[in-house]
Amino acid sequence: MAGHRQSKKRRYITWAVAGAAVVAGAGVAAQTSMAATTWPAQKTYTGRAFDTCAAPSLSAMKAWHTGFYGAAAVYVGGRNRGCAQPNLTASWVKSVSTLGWKLIPLYVGAQPPCQSGSNPEKLTATTAASLGTTDADDAVAKASALGMKAGSPIYLDMESYDITNTSCNNTVLTYVRAFDKELRAKTYRAGYYGFTSSSAKAVANATDKTDLPGNLWYALWDKQNTTTADWPFGSTQYTGHSRGHQYLVNSKETRNGYTITVDRDAWDAPVAITG
Repeated sequence: MAGHRQSKKRRYITWAVAGAAVVAGAGVAAQTSMAATTWPAQKTYTGRAFDTCAAPSLSAMKAWHTGFYGAAAVYVGGRNRGCAQPNLTASWVKSVSTLGWKLIPLYVGAQPPCQSGSNPEKLTATTAASLGTTDADDAVAKASALGMKAGSPIYLDMESYDITNTSCNNTVLTYVRAFDKELRAKTYRAGYYGFTSSSAKAVANATDKTDLPGNLWYALWDKQNTTTADWPFGSTQYTGHSRGHQYLVNSKETRNGYTITVDRDAWDAPVAITG
């Protein structure tokens, strides 16, 4: 994600180094199987989306509402979020939603202990579970304050790391499970952004699927606007409107006089419930 949670420089440094249990991978069913909980209906968007580090101005969002993109990802919080968000307010969310935009909430939580580069918040084996819970609480608080209601997804952003490092990988999965379990306890759907060669692969190929996310946003920069033709994991995984695909990064685009550098996404997954 261009500039995503980190500055571009930090991003590329990082990438240089390679209560009821919910089972991930079953799509909508995995998101609505919590006993004794009434879940709001999932709000799904299918089409092109974009993500960029800082939420654009309302004027830019009006200018960009041409029909090419129908959704935009926004960084709602996390100590590793890379950009200030002066435009991202409850009023902005209400206004762009009224325009017809769908929103994809991203949270840049703690990052792997074996990841290169420095981050304000990194995991350890000791802190993974507790950080997962407290970060999820923060993510829900931030999303809710912006007017993203219960039933909305929150996509946890996990950057690339060495998944062959067993200790590191186990620590990350512990964190992800704690984060997702807490999200669901607060009636928010669990999503996850990661790379097909590392962080997304770790989740998709985990033997134990308990408390892993039910929606997967995979980074595979092959310039294919699809969530199916290049799907790199099991064909029965993340079906039922549960996939996003970041297929192109750092695309400088101008629409009606407003130029923004964005990443392009093919989307067929939950988006925020607003309004």
